[in-house]
Amino acid sequence: MRVLSFLLRKEFRQIFRDKSILALIFMLPTIQLIIMPLAANFDVKNVNLVLVDHDHSPYSQRLISKIGSSGYFRIIENSRSFNEALRLVEANQADLVLEIPAGFEREFVREGAQKLSLAVDAINGTKAALGGAYLSQIVTDFNTDVRLEWLQPGRFSTASVIDVTASNWFNPLGKYQFFMVPGILVLLLTMVGGFLSALNIVREKEIGTIEQINVTPIQKWQFILGKMIPFWVLGLIVFTIGLLIARLIYGIVPVGSLATLYLFAGVYLVALLGFGLLISTYSDTQVQAMFVAFFFIMIFILMSGLFTSIDSMPVWARTIAYLTPVTHFIEVMRMIVLKGSSLANVKWQLLYEVIFAIILNGWAIWNYRKTT
Repeated sequence: MRVLSFLLRKEFRQIFRDKSILALIFMLPTIQLIIMPLAANFDVKNVNLVLVDHDHSPYSQRLISKIGSSGYFRIIENSRSFNEALRLVEANQADLVLEIPAGFEREFVREGAQKLSLAVDAINGTKAALGGAYLSQIVTDFNTDVRLEWLQPGRFSTASVIDVTASNWFNPLGKYQFFMVPGILVLLLTMVGGFLSALNIVREKEIGTIEQINVTPIQKWQFILGKMIPFWVLGLIVFTIGLLIARLIYGIVPVGSLATLYLFAGVYLVALLGFGLLISTYSDTQVQAMFVAFFFIMIFILMSGLFTSIDSMPVWARTIAYLTPVTHFIEVMRMIVLKGSSLANVKWQLLYEVIFAIILNGWAIWNYRKTT
């Protein structure tokens, strides 16, 4: 333990001597956690819509008013023809084109049915899918409202109309910040811990101090622990700062136990730092270590389920996603922070992180060669 204490003292002095590392550890995650949840919002609003109304009837004007008052669409122009509206889409000024045919009201009243033309710019897949779905739902609501007005008193009963009331469990107001902040905090912790630990040992190689350490009687496990523990402590500090930001700025208070949250975060950091140190043992330069770490961390981020639903991925991608520790930590963060899950509810995710930590750290210790 005495040898380990000397190593820890040396590592902490080396970290706090470099002011740029301190800024990287504390300032960058803080700024990113404040800004990113405000931008990472899947709720599509202000969709630019062009209308082509060939009918100009009371019903068509009523439909247009309903669309404009929904809060999701911004009607930028009423075009005279579809080709004219399409040019606005080609010029990236419009996202959707809604064409109301001539005789819309007449055919709707006479036949009880009418077709509308909806053209969606699918370059932005998310905006196209959600914008088209929003507009289709507004048209459906308009159709329902009109048909309810047609019901004759005494002939039809309004009790037969099905009214659906939705409620959001664990996020009553449906705020995306409540959904995104826990996941983004995990990603920032992953980036900071993964990159810094990956650059740790290889930095000793570049400045030449690794040769002095290798000729000492320090055991390999002591060396790896000495490299890991300082960043483990700093990682928990970053995690604490992130929870404070979530509470003070976004009003997110963990419903579950903080002890369970910190237990999982501590185990996750051991696994993550072991992964970074493993990369560092294989790398000869900091640039090489940085690119290898970037390759894996990008996979962790994109396949973690934060931005894309894991259920919508193909089987091979789901397998990779569930093999990454980030996926499990994001899931557990949301479960504990929003749902109030207990340790019993996350025991299998915790077991996976423990196995991941043992394998990666054992591999890093085995691969570190003490050669002079």
